[in-house]
Amino acid sequence: MGFVGGMFKIIDTKRLNSQIVSWEVESGEITRHAKPGQFIVLRIDETGERIPLTIYDMDKTKKTISLIFQEVGKSTHKMGRLTTGDSILDLIGPLGHATDTRNFGSVLCVGGGVGSAPLFPIVRALIESGNDVTVVLGFKTADLIILEDRFKELFTRAGKEPKVFVTTDDGSNGTKGLVTDVMKKLMQTQKFDRGFAIGPLIMMKFAVAVFNSFGVPAIVSLNTVMVDGTGMCGGCRCTVGGQTRFVCVDGPEFEGAQVNFDELLARQNRYHRHEQHAMDLHKEHVCRLDR
Repeated sequence: MGFVGGMFKIIDTKRLNSQIVSWEVESGEITRHAKPGQFIVLRIDETGERIPLTIYDMDKTKKTISLIFQEVGKSTHKMGRLTTGDSILDLIGPLGHATDTRNFGSVLCVGGGVGSAPLFPIVRALIESGNDVTVVLGFKTADLIILEDRFKELFTRAGKEPKVFVTTDDGSNGTKGLVTDVMKKLMQTQKFDRGFAIGPLIMMKFAVAVFNSFGVPAIVSLNTVMVDGTGMCGGCRCTVGGQTRFVCVDGPEFEGAQVNFDELLARQNRYHRHEQHAMDLHKEHVCRLDR
């Protein structure tokens, strides 16, 4: 585990699109120990809540980690207003169990939206382990596509032809439709030994169903349901194989076929009204400051 507490400077910020922001942050010793699939927990100030984020990239020489987050609630919108040179109060990690990226053979990796970020280091490690990797990335529109070029770079640097397929709901880029449409076509012509899926719960649910229909064991990351990432709140409780598990302590990755996605989806919808109320208060506060 790396540092706890102190001030951690944001070395670089990039707005990848209207909803998603990338940070490169000083992280001390975290870079020495972090592995694909693990996450950190940050707190931007004394009144901020704890935010778990999967490590997207790292630079061991600079001792920095890169994080990508989507502005979906009050806290992440507040994070989106920070810029290069600002600092965050707390950073702890790496946390969670690392991804098993040994040589499985042929691997199909599926990412949805901002879930493409935590998928990136996994794909890199799988390629480095000698796997024959295929990547499918799904987004709502072309304007929301992230990291497509970086995924392709992973293949070219390894001397391989990039096998990266992009889908958009409206057909504005790549194949029109869902990731599951491309998955089915690929799996009808190629045998895969392992699958990975990271993204919205509903996407992972149906991606796992496709993997199951072709007899391919698949891993999913439930990082999106983590609340404070410390095992204290119980908000990331899930049922896996008929037993209660906590994503931040026992995960964040699980065998997809064992996850009760219907239970998670029902709980996710339960908090929508409360989050919307917090967002309304946040917008009102911002407007008053700008006057």
